[in-house]
Amino acid sequence: MTDTTSTYSGPELVFSGVQPTGNLHLGNYLGALVKFVRLQETHNCVFSVVDLHAMTIPQEPGALKANTRQIAAAFLAAGVDPDKAVIFAQSAVPAHVELCWYFNCVARMGWLERMTQFKEKAGKDKERASVGLFDYPVLQAADILAYKATHVPVGEDQKQHLELSRDIADRFNREYDVPDFFPQPEPLIQGPGARIMSLKDGTKKMSKSDPSDLSRINLTDDADTMARKIKKAKTDPEPLPDTVDGLKGRPEAENLVGIYAALANCTSEDVINQFGGQGFGAFKPALAEVVVEGLSPVTKSFNEWLADPTAIDAVLAAGAEKASAIAQPVMEEVRDIIGLWKKG
Repeated sequence: MTDTTSTYSGPELVFSGVQPTGNLHLGNYLGALVKFVRLQETHNCVFSVVDLHAMTIPQEPGALKANTRQIAAAFLAAGVDPDKAVIFAQSAVPAHVELCWYFNCVARMGWLERMTQFKEKAGKDKERASVGLFDYPVLQAADILAYKATHVPVGEDQKQHLELSRDIADRFNREYDVPDFFPQPEPLIQGPGARIMSLKDGTKKMSKSDPSDLSRINLTDDADTMARKIKKAKTDPEPLPDTVDGLKGRPEAENLVGIYAALANCTSEDVINQFGGQGFGAFKPALAEVVVEGLSPVTKSFNEWLADPTAIDAVLAAGAEKASAIAQPVMEEVRDIIGLWKKG
């Protein structure tokens, strides 16, 4: 990938999308939703439920719409305010698909063939993988650049896709001789709780797709279920160390300490200062209390939103109008730059 530096001088805007592919969990909450709530106070933010991306795997009839509502409800329950940030379903704004096609004609096959996530998801039988699975990083670029977003909250596993967005922006700008028309979006990956791991395997990221429900705390879990999962979380036989450095090589211990720190709004050092030298028999009940206290209000609000799908739909409809109002002028400029025919 090319290393390019943008001198784009437009307003800062944050874009992020979450796929509607099942229940959100503690990792999503701490790694994404909490950050969304903070970012809406300091940036112009556009947050999308990216339902088109979910189509790269088979969907049951009706499930996609229900899952889209569920993700929107999670946004709202976590504290994302539709008066401060734009919340909408990706498919409701045609600019995403339109710009994706233009970018398909700019991106190069070699760029996409190097995407490690495609290799992982397609496996050995990539010839049978859908074109959508191969091409979805280009749609991601369109998601971001339709709004001329300058910053994207991403995990480490998405940094390569963001680099592709930067390459596509640079290639479009150079190919059509419009220097700095599209910005080169920067990653936002700092902050606590950015990477929450499985409760059953501290070397693997907490995931909606893990077959074991005990591997994650779902936003739909009640207090008793949360506490039970923390009690059953995998640990090692040693007590917590006296220093943070002592967590190295102990992925499960490090993960549980990180969860406590993120929910208690403190550092891992603070947690070790309080619990260092104690066994997990003492630490797990304290952690369960912090998890229940931190998530129960979110779970309550989440269930209230889910019980009122009409209210969720109203938020998504209003958000789609706001998103379209941002993207439409960008798309009009793009069509003029390319030299496409236009009516009237």
